[in-house]
Amino acid sequence: MADDRTKSAERLAAEAHTDFAKQMNYGDYLRLETLLSAQVPLSDSHDELLFIVIHQATELWMKLVLHELNVARQFVREDRLQPAFKCLARVSRVQSQLIQSWDVLSTMTPSDFLAFRDKLGQSSGFQSVQYRLIEFLLGNRQDYLISAHQDRPEALNLLHRELETPSLYDEVIRLIERRGFAIDPAVIGRDVGQSYASHPSVTAAWLRIYRDTQAYWDLYQLGEELVDLEDWFQQWRFRHMSTVNRIIGMKRGTGGTAGVSYLRHVLDTVFFPELWSIRTDL
Repeated sequence: MADDRTKSAERLAAEAHTDFAKQMNYGDYLRLETLLSAQVPLSDSHDELLFIVIHQATELWMKLVLHELNVARQFVREDRLQPAFKCLARVSRVQSQLIQSWDVLSTMTPSDFLAFRDKLGQSSGFQSVQYRLIEFLLGNRQDYLISAHQDRPEALNLLHRELETPSLYDEVIRLIERRGFAIDPAVIGRDVGQSYASHPSVTAAWLRIYRDTQAYWDLYQLGEELVDLEDWFQQWRFRHMSTVNRIIGMKRGTGGTAGVSYLRHVLDTVFFPELWSIRTDL
């Protein structure tokens, strides 16, 4: 029986295409030669490869998050909510992968990290352009955070361009206003380059939507997709903070931030404030 299974497997494998002299193969399509040569540890420490792979994989996932959020924002702008929901749901699933990555990184002990920490110099996740773009796109728009990228013109252009574009939540509020809800003109005409602050007219609109879900089902679903998105984001932030605390304690971060203290402060940031506050009033 085992011999039959082996012969069957061999026959199936023989059907696979194997001549790629003039055709693109799996490695070519994924640029694996470039991708797998991008991990270059600066020390002999066993754990430095783990540290590099985790952070590079995170940047790849964030690239997908940005892709999906930008498309979702455009769909909301066009009042095409069903495809927007798919994008937002995908982002939430990506965030679950990002959260799990902290579990892998937490297998590194303080002494493991100290074996190569000095090789990082002043480099830090605080300097991630993609992370900053995600926060800006979701509405946490504090322009002083751009200063870490002042030596990189391309990054600066991307960040400034995002600050000049209405955030995802700005587009959601504009959509609600177009649907006939009384949103204060000051909210619609606000400076989109600044972080959004909760407003009574937006709270009233969401309360009306959540109190009559059948009449406003797609807007209600949009609200829940946003809550799901922020919930996952907060879990990601918390796992980041707890992992850093586990590995370096209360030391300052390599990029000069206050480390765990800074990450705890960031946990207080809220992207969609009314969607959380109305839960008390319903």
